[in-house]
Amino acid sequence: MSSAPYGFLRVAAAAPRLRVADPQANAAFLLGVVADARGHGVQVLVFPELCLPGYTAGDLFFNLRTLVGGCERALGTILEATRDTPMVLALGIPVLSDGQLFNAAAIVQAGHVRGVVPKSFIPGYKEFYEERWFSAARDALASEVTVCAQRAPFGVDLLFDVGGEPGLTLAAEICEDLWVPVPPSSYHAVAGATVLLNLSASNDVVGKADYRRQLVEVQSARTLSACVYAGCGVHESTTDVVFSGHLLIAELGNLLAEGPRFRRDDSLLVTDVDVERLLVERARQNSFGDTAHQIQRSYKRVALDPIPVDPVRPLARRIERHPFVPQDPATRDLRCEEVFQIQTAGLAKRLEHTGLRRPVLGVSGGLDSTLAFLVCVRTLDLLSLPRAGLLAVTLPGPGTTSLTRGNAQRLAEAFGAELREIDIRPACAQHIQDIGLDPADTCSVTYQNLQARERTQVLMDLANKEGGLVVGTGDLSELALGFCTFGGDQMAMYNVNATIPKTLVRHLVSWVAAHHAEGPARVVLESILATPVSPELVPPSPDGSVSQQTENVIGPYELHDFFLWAMLRLGAGPSKILFLARQAFCERYDEATLRRWLRVFVERFFSQQFKRSALPDGPKVGSVSLSPRGDWRMPSDASPEAWLRELQD
Repeated sequence: MSSAPYGFLRVAAAAPRLRVADPQANAAFLLGVVADARGHGVQVLVFPELCLPGYTAGDLFFNLRTLVGGCERALGTILEATRDTPMVLALGIPVLSDGQLFNAAAIVQAGHVRGVVPKSFIPGYKEFYEERWFSAARDALASEVTVCAQRAPFGVDLLFDVGGEPGLTLAAEICEDLWVPVPPSSYHAVAGATVLLNLSASNDVVGKADYRRQLVEVQSARTLSACVYAGCGVHESTTDVVFSGHLLIAELGNLLAEGPRFRRDDSLLVTDVDVERLLVERARQNSFGDTAHQIQRSYKRVALDPIPVDPVRPLARRIERHPFVPQDPATRDLRCEEVFQIQTAGLAKRLEHTGLRRPVLGVSGGLDSTLAFLVCVRTLDLLSLPRAGLLAVTLPGPGTTSLTRGNAQRLAEAFGAELREIDIRPACAQHIQDIGLDPADTCSVTYQNLQARERTQVLMDLANKEGGLVVGTGDLSELALGFCTFGGDQMAMYNVNATIPKTLVRHLVSWVAAHHAEGPARVVLESILATPVSPELVPPSPDGSVSQQTENVIGPYELHDFFLWAMLRLGAGPSKILFLARQAFCERYDEATLRRWLRVFVERFFSQQFKRSALPDGPKVGSVSLSPRGDWRMPSDASPEAWLRELQD
């Protein structure tokens, strides 16, 4: 995997300076950009449509000797200058074949023309007159073409495989090809292309850039691919049309990078695309492979040389520390609103179906139970039921502090729920005596778990008595780590938090405090947000403060959420997870700390699957879920050794 360490391929889109109808000058401009791209470690570089002659050359294209022949001579200059580089270039050139002129993309590497791809759809509407000069790919008579004295494959049926990199396959299309109902790149992707190159000369009018961006994003999503889009720059502008040099790179529907428009000098947009993730998504989404049976065309595979790079180079893309939490405040607010809508819709349906009108909830004064409480309140509002129908139960035990106990009480009062307090300490003491646990034992797993199970028993029985439904509070992060008690807080009649990671739980509660709470309600939510995360299952410190802080025991939740996202969403193994964590947390955690907590994550994730196999129902909120009925089916007895060996090595 020398060309794509950890699956990452460095790609770039470029909009160079240009002189219309001056191929030799344009070759020099392109080579300047190539030199710049080399300095950035670019492996695949995409230039705009007809970048050697200029897209707007018009009837000058019929001057075959001077302009079309000049483009071939200019391409020869580029081939000679790039003979010693493994970088792959996609260049826009006019090609004459069997008396027809084609608007084409030349795929070039190490001084060789590896293939030439003609444009499939030739626009002849509004400001476009390409049909005047160029033939469509379907009209081509030959499957090979001679360019710069080299015989090269010619056609839209070309896939370019990077040597030594399974699944790293390039394919090209040109501008209008992307705008039609079924783009050629859709066929390319189903046939195996993972990185789609679009050489474009799309002019700009008001609003078109937004539409163009959406096209690239959606096409990368539909084809489970990475799309590299290079539009020609302002120096093509003439008569009634203006071009902006729009550069876009998207992956799986996400815009990774976008260049500034209307620059008057060379523009280069560089990022890394994760080819390994593309392969994981295609393997996971079986319907993608099913579409292969609908393709009636065959493809030619063209071998490219490996493109070796430094395997430990920093990534040229941002890796978010908190992948479950949007960084943009406006986007985050919209996400929080949508999450609440999904949670409340799920709980409302369950209440309606069961005929139960009373959610029963254990409130601890912590983040998870607070989020579940807020979901219950909003659900009752949605169903036009009184908030007093929510039975909030505080269950103080040996580890409960006055701070969390008071927060639980104030939370219920502020939102109008019914509050009951049931002290579980006498029941726990009796149980300790019944099972013969040493009375001096105040920290063992047995001591802690019996409290969680006692609370669950009380809530279940109380729900039966009141005609209610026990709403679970455990979150996705706790389920991933198994940091929950089997038959205790792991169990409920419906768990609204089951797919909410801890990092997002905090933002959801904070969002309610900022946007939907006032007075005492906001004060108590802010107090809860300031309280350390703790199960409070061991006695408090002598000063009455929380002594058992979860992250001191199992590690930072922001790391575990990151590990979970990388493992489940990206399909990454320990080595890639560690590589990504270094990029994301280089200023916060050292290598030893990352390795330590990643090992804890792997060990706990594998050993605690049996708890996830017995999960209650709960709404799927995001793209990562551990429900045994939905996204995650894992044997409870799977060995972690292959993952641990990879981490050790």
